[in-house]
Amino acid sequence: MRAMVLHEIGQPLVLLERQDPLPGAGEILVRVEACAVCRTDLHVVDGDLSSPKLPLVPGHEIVGRVEAVGEGVSQERIGRRVGVPWLGHTCGHCSYCTNGQENLCDEPLFTGYTRDGGFATHVVADQDYAFELAEDGDPVSLAPLLCAGLIGWRSLKKAGEGRRIGLYGFGAAAHIIAQICRWRGREVFAFSKLGDVQAQDFARSLGVRWAGASGDKPPELLDAAILFAPVGDLVPEALKVVRKGGRVVCGGIHMSDIPSMPYSFLWGERSICSVANLTRKDAEEFFPIALAAGVRAHTVRYPLAEANAALDDLRSGRLSGAAVLVP
Repeated sequence: MRAMVLHEIGQPLVLLERQDPLPGAGEILVRVEACAVCRTDLHVVDGDLSSPKLPLVPGHEIVGRVEAVGEGVSQERIGRRVGVPWLGHTCGHCSYCTNGQENLCDEPLFTGYTRDGGFATHVVADQDYAFELAEDGDPVSLAPLLCAGLIGWRSLKKAGEGRRIGLYGFGAAAHIIAQICRWRGREVFAFSKLGDVQAQDFARSLGVRWAGASGDKPPELLDAAILFAPVGDLVPEALKVVRKGGRVVCGGIHMSDIPSMPYSFLWGERSICSVANLTRKDAEEFFPIALAAGVRAHTVRYPLAEANAALDDLRSGRLSGAAVLVP
């Protein structure tokens, strides 16, 4: 197998030839068809998330076909298309796992962080955390749904059922969730960095009601806002444009510090919450909805060997939509 490997935090990934991994008990070997590049991959590579497994193959938005199975896994899974997400394994016995909150498991494993991921031609995954995907789908278009879509969906659920939704940071997750909102008849207000006309035009092309800069005031107060941009300064900005009783959802795994702010920004029963990881139930809900809504992920393809270029394009804000590696 070929893999892009991180040996040291802050250093470029290195393309290596390795022996194909072998699936253990309860595991499957997946031949990777596509792996999207997520902002969380940047947080791992750049050191924003501590203590990754090193050396590490990043990547957790994986689409591929099962090539081999380990002990206890049905041979019928061989040849099937699956998706492998960020949540790679949970303990099953902690209070969170037994209470329907496996995303908060005390002893989890995360794909592309604490176990090797999909910036490779092959990856081993826990069979219970690999989702069956449509056989006739385009793997490149499906790949961003495995995190940008799933985390976006969980964030949208946390935001509640209000009609007016603000999305801060109009990248991979926001452009998927904007399509879900539009399909459901909800109004989307898109916020981008000051001067990022490209992102605003991209948002308008998807039918959002309004697009502007993160410090701009939308034409109406919002029922909720979701922050996909990992910028703590946006929390008070979002609170200022959310109605009384509204909610600000922080959708990223990492965010810069939230600055101090007047209590009046929060008063009026406004609330702030975070989203952590995902559950398998999220996937059961989301994929049928994405199919029914006709969600189309806007992607930019990169060969596997150009993973560093894809990460740099994401880091510098040069992407509209999602970067996807194709081995």
